[in-house]
Formats: sequence, C-alpha cells, structure tokens
Amino acid sequence: MSAINFKRGELYSVITGMASTAVARRLQKNFRQAGLDITVEQWSILYHLWKEDGLSQQELCNRTFRDKPSITRLIDNLEKQQLVKRISSKEDRRVNRVCLTEEARQLHDTTIRLANQTMDEALVGVNRQDIETVKQVLQQVYDNLKP
Repeated sequence: MSAINFKRGELYSVITGMASTAVARRLQKNFRQAGLDITVEQWSILYHLWKEDGLSQQELCNRTFRDKPSITRLIDNLEKQQLVKRISSKEDRRVNRVCLTEEARQLHDTTIRLANQTMDEALVGVNRQDIETVKQVLQQVYDNLKP
C-alpha cells in the first residue's frame, strides 16, 4: 500500500474540475456579454449537433457524458428556444433524432468564436508544449479508467 499523501489541490480530479468550472464560467460570461441566451450546457448539445446533425438523444448522452434525464431537460429547453426540434426516426419510431433549426445554425460562428476567445483567455502564458503534454496525460488517465 502506498504511503504517499496528497493535498486536496494536488488530486487530478480536483484540479481538472476547478479548471473546467473556471472555463465554463468564463464562457457563460462571454455568451451573456454577447447577448446570447444559451447556457454552456445547451451549447455543448448544439456543438455536437453542428458536428453531426440528427443525433439521437442516446448518442447525445454518450457524446456529452450526461444522463438521459439531463439530456431530455436540455433538449426540452432548446426546443422552447426554437433551436432544435425532435423528429421520430424513420427506422425506429421509439428513437428521436434531434435536429438543428435555422436559428441554431446562425449561432454557430458567434459561439465558436466566443469559445475560442475563452480558451485563448484561459491559456495566456501557457506554452504549446505544456498544452500538448496535459492533453496526452489526461487522455491516458481517461483511457486507463474508461469502462
């Protein structure tokens, strides 16, 4: 058994959680300042739909690492804002495909620009090699622990 002790701030999940929360808060602030009425969580759904429109709710769960009730709530709210619509799958009517509306497509460029701006703000003073190292380490941690 390892006798190594660690401080709370040295635990990877705490450090990455703090960084992730800080980035999400800044992105939300940047959205608000730009007059956009979407949350970071809603944006994450739109982001995946911009990459591949018509995903099922289950596929969105898998890609965003969220549970079904969370995805349902997010999609309900996006539908109320007229940014997505659910369409029954032709192959299996039990499956809903989530499709972007024209209003959502018009948000793409602005939100991507704000996301890039947010990451630029977050990475001030961090050299590219350090970024690559962190990405590789976190990918290895994920690969080691994924189901």
